[in-house]
Amino acid sequence: MKHSTSLMPINNRSVLTIAVPIMLSNVTEPLIGVVNTAVIGQLPDAYYIGAIAVGALIFSFLFWGFGFLRLSTGGLSSQAVGAGDAVELTAVLWRALAIAAVTGVCLIALSPLIENISFGLIGGSPEVRAQGEIYFRYRIWSAPFALTNFCILGWFIGQGRAFIAFVVQIFLNLVNMGLGALFVLSLGMTVDGVGLSALIAEISAALFGGLLIWQSLRKIDRRATWSQIWQREKIIRTLGANGDIMIRTLCLVFAFAWFTSRGARAGDVIVAANAVLLNFFQVAAYLIDGFAYASEALVGQSIGAKNRPRFRQAIRLTTLWALVVGGFCSAIIWFAGPWLIDLMTINPEVRETARHYLFWVSLTPLLGTICFQFDGIFTGAMATREMRNMMVLSLLIYLASWWVLERDFGNHGLWAALCIFFIARGITYAMRMPALARAAFA
Repeated sequence: MKHSTSLMPINNRSVLTIAVPIMLSNVTEPLIGVVNTAVIGQLPDAYYIGAIAVGALIFSFLFWGFGFLRLSTGGLSSQAVGAGDAVELTAVLWRALAIAAVTGVCLIALSPLIENISFGLIGGSPEVRAQGEIYFRYRIWSAPFALTNFCILGWFIGQGRAFIAFVVQIFLNLVNMGLGALFVLSLGMTVDGVGLSALIAEISAALFGGLLIWQSLRKIDRRATWSQIWQREKIIRTLGANGDIMIRTLCLVFAFAWFTSRGARAGDVIVAANAVLLNFFQVAAYLIDGFAYASEALVGQSIGAKNRPRFRQAIRLTTLWALVVGGFCSAIIWFAGPWLIDLMTINPEVRETARHYLFWVSLTPLLGTICFQFDGIFTGAMATREMRNMMVLSLLIYLASWWVLERDFGNHGLWAALCIFFIARGITYAMRMPALARAAFA
């Protein structure tokens, strides 16, 4: 472990060294949805696409609801690196892995109850529900491995070792996409093939990531003892941060769950069209998020080292690059959107409906850039209470906007409310930045 004084300087190169591998690995995550939608879209019935959209939505709640494991592990690891504390760096990992294992087993045990409640709340046609339940029953078994992968990624990203995180993530996503295409297009499976491919991919990635962790720990001279790992104040801090980030993440996922649920109640064609368009946003968001990950690592290291100029430079450079990429993604979606829609589905009604709402999704990357950046900054600073409070406030603004707009403008109003949600997140985060800086360097 290097001492904090030997941290890399923050410049364009160091930002891109972290962000580019994360961008490349991140973009394969929503590409799973793109490939799965495109594969299922070759089947003639729209309800297959709707089933994948609804099933994936439920796992967004289950897995990304526990995304605090990646965020908190990354934030705590980055601050340990900045402070030059090798013992705490290893302790952060073991605490996170223990939480992931216990949580994953609990999710499997509760899966019948989760399935009944989730599909009952989301709604949709009987065909969408029946196929979605098949997908759910395969993928739920991946829960312990998916949460373990969050911890692995966070630990490496917090250290600024983005290339290793890239290797793990790209391995997971390529296995998932490849097996999904094989099972559906070659073996004649439908949503069961998509669910099985996700299960196998998560297990494979956890095993691969575990091997890389073992190799990394061999190079660290001072490792945490059992008593240091389970130190009371560190456990309280970890659980408190995880609780805050969990609430924040559930609010975020609920916003998209609400969006999908309202679309599902408008019919199979609307929910399928919205699912196609949301895939475009997700690809863009994961690209932009590479710079949020960079800001998380660099901001956390700067705070751990108590280096305010480095902190400011990290925010300035990562945000500048994120805005450039966000604007580029918005332009690509607008100009290439019709062709991409045709590539993803052969259903003529879904194609026409998706084109009708393309304008809205083309706005989302640029509108979301600032709030994505603030996510990285606040995570690196471990300002989890502020993250929680600002997300709750933004969700309330989003729901109020939906209530006003959808009644008069239908699906257009639903998309407009989603855009307002992004704007609200950016503004509320910005209001808390001065307090964050004061607390970080008090």
